[in-house]
Order: sequence, then C-alpha cells, then structure tokens
Amino acid sequence: MNVSADDLFFQRSGMERNRVTGIVGDALQGADDGELFMEFGQSETLVFDDGRLRQAGYDVVQGMGLRRIVDDVTAYAHTSELSEAALKRAAQTVRQIDGRDADIALAPARTNRHLYGEDNPVSEMSFADKVALLEDIDAWLRSRDERVHQVTAALLASWQVVSILRADGSMVTDVRPLVSVRISCVVQSGDRMEAGSHGTGGRLPYAEFIGQEQWKDHADEALRIALVNLESVDAPAGEMPVVLGPGWPAVMLHEAVGHGLEGDFNRKKTSAFSGLMGERVAAPGVTVIDDGTIAGRRGSLTIDDEGTPTERTVLIEDGILKNYMTDRMNAHLMGTAKTGNGRRESHAHQPMPRMTNTCMLSGSSDPGEIIESVPNGLYAVNFSGGQVDIVNGTFVFTASEAYLIENGKVGPSVKGATLIGDGPSALKHVKAVGNDMQLDPGVGTCGKNGQSVPVGVGQPTMLIEGLTVGGTQAG
Repeated sequence: MNVSADDLFFQRSGMERNRVTGIVGDALQGADDGELFMEFGQSETLVFDDGRLRQAGYDVVQGMGLRRIVDDVTAYAHTSELSEAALKRAAQTVRQIDGRDADIALAPARTNRHLYGEDNPVSEMSFADKVALLEDIDAWLRSRDERVHQVTAALLASWQVVSILRADGSMVTDVRPLVSVRISCVVQSGDRMEAGSHGTGGRLPYAEFIGQEQWKDHADEALRIALVNLESVDAPAGEMPVVLGPGWPAVMLHEAVGHGLEGDFNRKKTSAFSGLMGERVAAPGVTVIDDGTIAGRRGSLTIDDEGTPTERTVLIEDGILKNYMTDRMNAHLMGTAKTGNGRRESHAHQPMPRMTNTCMLSGSSDPGEIIESVPNGLYAVNFSGGQVDIVNGTFVFTASEAYLIENGKVGPSVKGATLIGDGPSALKHVKAVGNDMQLDPGVGTCGKNGQSVPVGVGQPTMLIEGLTVGGTQAG
C-alpha cells in the first residue's frame, strides 16, 4: 500500500479528518453513543466447475455509516459516496431522534495488539496462477478415481480496512484479510451419485493453504467424503445417543446455543437462556467460550465493528452460565460488560451482538472410549446445514457425514440423518467431553437479521444422550 491503513479512508475520499470529526461531533451531540464507521474493501471470487472457469468476480466496497443512539432508539444513515456533502446529509438524518443533556459514552479502550498486517491477499497471486491452481485441483481429483463425475473448486479472497471515528475525535483502524479454498466433487457408481466437499481458510495469506501437498490433502478429503457417502445406508430414526466429532460439528453449538447467548436476545428476553445468569444450563464439564483473539481464524478481529478490542469471553463454565456476548448498546442497557462482539456486515449495516469463534473446551475423556461406551447410536462427523428457533432453542441439523455405532464400534456410513432437539436440553444431556478439541477448517459464515459475517467454531468429541435422529429407516 502507498498509504497507511489509518489514512486510507481520508486519502480515498479527499475529506479532511478535522472537518469530518466536527461533523460527527455535531451529529452525536446529546446522544448516548454513536460513531462513524468507514470502510474500504476488495474481494475476488473464482469458481472452476465441470472443467472450465465458470465465474470470475472482483468487487470494491467503500462507504461510511453514521449511527446515533439515544436509550434503545437508533438512527442510522449510510452512503457509498465519500464526500463531505454526503456526510452532512447523513448527520441531518440521524439528528431526527432527540437527544438529552448528557455526556456521550466514552470511547472503547485502545489496544496495542494487531492481529494482521496490511498485506492484501486479493493481489497476492496473479489471475493466471489462480486459474492454473483450480485446473490442477480438477485434474488431480479426476485422476484419483474413475468414479469422479464432477469437480467444483473455488478461491475466495477479501481485504477490508475499517476505521471507527467517535465524537471526541478518537479513531481506531483494523485491517482484515480473509481467504478460503473450497472443493467439492460428485462421484457416480451405476445410477447412484453422491457428493462430498471440503474447505479451508482463514485470515492468512493464500500461501498458507495452497502449497501442493496442502491442496491435494483438501481435494482428497472432499473425495473421501463423497466415496463414503456412495457406500452409505439409510439412517435409522428414533431417540438414541449421538457422538459428535471434533471441530466442525460445533456448528450445532454455534446455532443451537451461541445465538441464544447473544445480548440482544437476552435483553429482550426472547432467548431460551434469558434470566439464567449464574444458573446451571449445561452438564458439569461443559465450558463454552467465544474468543475473537485467535490469530488467523475467520472470526478473529483486532477490534469489533464499534472499536472495542475483541476478547476471550467465558460464556458457560463447568455448566454454569457466566456471560452473554454484547455490543456497546446492549451492554449499556443491560448493565453488563462490553465483550467486543459488536459486528456488522458492512458500512450499510448497523452493528449487533454476534459471535466470533465459539468453542467448547476439551474435557478429560478419551475419544475412542467415548465411542466404545455407546452400544448403539450415531456418530456425526460433519453437518451441511440446519435451522434453529432462538426463543426455545429447538434445532434440526442435517449430517453430511455420519456413521452408525454398533456394539461400541464405528459401523457403516448413513445418509439422510437429521438431529432434532433443543440447545438447552442437549447441553444438560452431555455425558462425556473428549480431550481432543479442534477448531473448524475455516469456512464458517453466520447469518443474523439479514447480515452475514465470517465466524469460527470448535469442540472436542462429545456424547449427548437422548437426541432424536430423523432418518428413513425405523429405529
């Protein structure tokens, strides 16, 4: 870069910082809180499908959003026009909510921690090299097994610089690189076709994921899953013990439990966990954290989208509810600490409490012994999607890779298995927590109220008793 990240917005807009500070200060006079969120970003997507480059996209996003908060009322105006005139129009808009004779909330404490440098992964490789890599992935998978029918491989990269300016003139900036490599394949045997997919990524350079041995491992994993599914039998149905594998299966924890611990739902008392602070909400041995400080992970940020430094927040400790995840407004209204979980998709969106990297910590059980303790049940290794009701915590998740457990051993793979239950009950029915906590491979994206943000999950092997399994075979 020819200009530092701190000055990027002003260099691109041509506006003077002191004049912008004056406009923001006037707009937020009499407010409880608020800020100007400034953003510049680049992104690139390449998709190679069925032997040819199907998609090549490049996008630039820039803009600013001005927010004014009084009590629980928020006025928000955003624009992609980087000009003083546009900022003044935004200021007029947010001043439509009345203020009060009170000091505005203090700016967040600053941090000397910087998780990422200023290198831009979008420009890390040439376009030709990216296409050549995708061609190599396609050729490799087709050479590995004659049953490979179709291959899809994608490279995605983005680079975002955000600056948050407050009424007192203080400003903080964060640089956020992000890449992912995603591979899927379809295999066919006779009339039967099955798919498998695998992805990896994080806030690291492409080079961390695309060395020849690395991408071959990722491609082989997608093929392995597809071939496993090709041999799968119908899933049983009924109530049974379920063992969740380490890593990505924590997406169920994220959806069924994590969202219920976000501050806005609990302030409004619409979460199944509302009013339970300090009470037992999970079995002994269950500890859940949200940690936005793990370098290189999809959900990790130096600061959140309000300028608050991210942190490691213990949500549930040994089964006891300890904290909710909060942004500035909900923390203020609830009288709790700010946890650095105020996140937004872009300058066109208001921040709200969101997860970063949500994980269950390791327990003391050996993973092999957990499986051996189950006479008959289900071993779920990967999930492809699910639905959750935040109010009561009920969930339905579809397993993309799962196996029967027969007499304490992993048996045949099954297809069509869905897990049905509710988060609060499932946590209380955890019977064993493994000592093998893993983070997911780095492809998670979370949706909430129409906004999407990158996140991470993690967990060890875990045994839950009495989950309902929906399948096609009577259990």
